[in-house]
Amino acid sequence: MNALLNADLHCHSVVSDGTLTPEALAERARANGVELWALTDHDEVGGQHRAAAAAKAVGMKYLTGTEISVTFADITVHIVGLGFDPDHPALVQGLKRTRGGREERAREMADGLAKVGIQGAFEGALQYVGNPDLISRTHFARHLVESGVCRDTNEVFRKFLTEGKPGFVPHRWAQLGDAVRWITEAGGLAVIAHPARYDHNPTREYALFTEFKAHGGRGVEVVTGSHTAAEYVKYADLAIEFGLAASRGSDFHSPDESHCDLGKLPYLEGRLTPVWELLADRIQ
Repeated sequence: MNALLNADLHCHSVVSDGTLTPEALAERARANGVELWALTDHDEVGGQHRAAAAAKAVGMKYLTGTEISVTFADITVHIVGLGFDPDHPALVQGLKRTRGGREERAREMADGLAKVGIQGAFEGALQYVGNPDLISRTHFARHLVESGVCRDTNEVFRKFLTEGKPGFVPHRWAQLGDAVRWITEAGGLAVIAHPARYDHNPTREYALFTEFKAHGGRGVEVVTGSHTAAEYVKYADLAIEFGLAASRGSDFHSPDESHCDLGKLPYLEGRLTPVWELLADRIQ
């Protein structure tokens, strides 16, 4: 396999904060020409067996996946894991602990929204949750759009759910080293997700890459739905500088909300080492 593979190794289902089932995602990915797919639900591996079976049913290659929330330098960073054993005890228990604080955080978010006149947001958000353990800002955003408070989810985040706004509540997630260790011990490969999205200055970004690699991290998303063409080049250069493999994934959540559909990203540059080359023996 080479860089010109239509691999989509980052997307979300109803098991976390997507709107489609793993089966519907597999069908959509295959219809869009995806050759290698991974479902990467937030802090959860509960959809992995369904996704692998669905990929097989439509004749598509599959890698197990998850996206772990990590606190690094006081902000949330996401680490994608690929090609691991989804039943590995340390990974399963680590993800369970990471999910544990979400309900308390969600109730605090609802309290903040109530103070500015938006009542019943917790109950409203619950209507959009496929997995109550994984209630998130995205579910609140969908409720506020559906109830007419905002035009779209971007407006919700801008007005209510980002730092300094009424519904924002920080959450302390896993540590970077823990997330990389869980993935690695389960036989997988850890990848920094969509690095351009983090509010890092160059010094902190360099520190993230350095510490990630020191913990055993081996990849970075170069081509992803929220990156610009210039950022594809920037993170290709950083991948080479740090000796990291490159990943490609849409970060698809919903047909109505996502930056990019499954399988519709540009290919990786030929100078990069694709993560799937390092995971060839884990592809199902």
